[in-house]
Amino acid sequence: MLAVIIVTVLVTFLAVILGLNFVKPEKQIERKVEHRYAAADPQFRREMGVLLGPAIVSHNVIQDLQNGDEIFPAMLQGIRSAKHTISFETYIYWEGEIGREFAAALSERAKAGVAVHVTIDWAGSYNMEDALLDEMKAAGVHVVRYRPLHWYNLSRMNNRTHRKLLIIDGRVAFTGGVGIGDPWRGNAQDADHWRDIHFRVEGPVVAQFQAAFNDNWIKTTGEVLNGPENFPSLESADGMDAHMFISSPSGGSESMHLMYLMAIAAAEHTIDLEAAYFIPDELITNALLAARKRGVQVRVIVPGEKTDSDAARHASRMDWGPMIKAGISISEYQPTMFHNKMLIVDKVMTSVGSTNFDLRSFRLNDEASLNVYDARFADRMTQIFEQDLKQSKGYTYEMWENRPLKEKFIERVILPIRSQL
Repeated sequence: MLAVIIVTVLVTFLAVILGLNFVKPEKQIERKVEHRYAAADPQFRREMGVLLGPAIVSHNVIQDLQNGDEIFPAMLQGIRSAKHTISFETYIYWEGEIGREFAAALSERAKAGVAVHVTIDWAGSYNMEDALLDEMKAAGVHVVRYRPLHWYNLSRMNNRTHRKLLIIDGRVAFTGGVGIGDPWRGNAQDADHWRDIHFRVEGPVVAQFQAAFNDNWIKTTGEVLNGPENFPSLESADGMDAHMFISSPSGGSESMHLMYLMAIAAAEHTIDLEAAYFIPDELITNALLAARKRGVQVRVIVPGEKTDSDAARHASRMDWGPMIKAGISISEYQPTMFHNKMLIVDKVMTSVGSTNFDLRSFRLNDEASLNVYDARFADRMTQIFEQDLKQSKGYTYEMWENRPLKEKFIERVILPIRSQL
């Protein structure tokens, strides 16, 4: 009898703890954000800077990098050029060749006297080679795992850092969707090499990257990384207006949700969205439908059959019908896994970074997004969108209506856990 009581108590305790992962944030947006101004209106920038923060800063140079063949050499060159500091935060760090190359580059700089700080998510690095961690630590790299699983933090097991940040000497930064793993190598030439995009950044906004890195470094170690080695004086030059902002369940989990709602509400002409995981909630769905109702062209590119998450794909498709019927274009990328994360509004504002278009990114993950307010940059990103669209297949309302019963059944089974995908 005593054994039964003990087991019952333990099971109940575990169920309660795990259930806390489904609790919604205290600050939650529940009402529609109305269309009050255009994305080109100065009021849009004013509110994006005040409501989301930090402030929008000018004179930044932002270069897009396409797929691993461009992304990894640029990041590694940045690491190898470091003279004072390297700050690196990532969700995925998998075993493989590119992981070994990054570990070697970071270790070499640490041995040369560079202060190297690395935050790797515990869940995202589940199959990272222990030898790489040992190699980096032995070389003097200050490396920590973000939120390793313990019995006392089961209620926060779903709070992961999904941020992708690399800052060199406080002067050059990188962000985007790429993890440290061999699937990102190459040029998306086949199903084994993923499609993704990353960005190299210079200018005053790099200081906001460093502040974003500090956020989780302080949470994990209690140490503040400051001083001129981390926050040097950054000279202004001709360039773009931008800001980098962060979100996490422990402070501002709804900021990403709000950013998307505000951007969609401001659209008057076009919304182009690339989403590795497209699982909008009711508010976002209604915002897209409202944009379409006022004449906005809405185009979405998502992964096709070549995906790393069939569950997310099924959860996404459940709500496509009303959107497609309203004239929203949804296309599935065909060649390989599509991991891009990009929003372009009226060809004046572009948002890139680590944030997926789903409730996990809006409410559960620690995320970092870079918003760029520049028509030239938006035009360049629209060209990239058009290239991806050429390799995608449109999904019709008839296809949605006639999808197999098996798919519809899976969608219903997944429904209760959509926020966790």
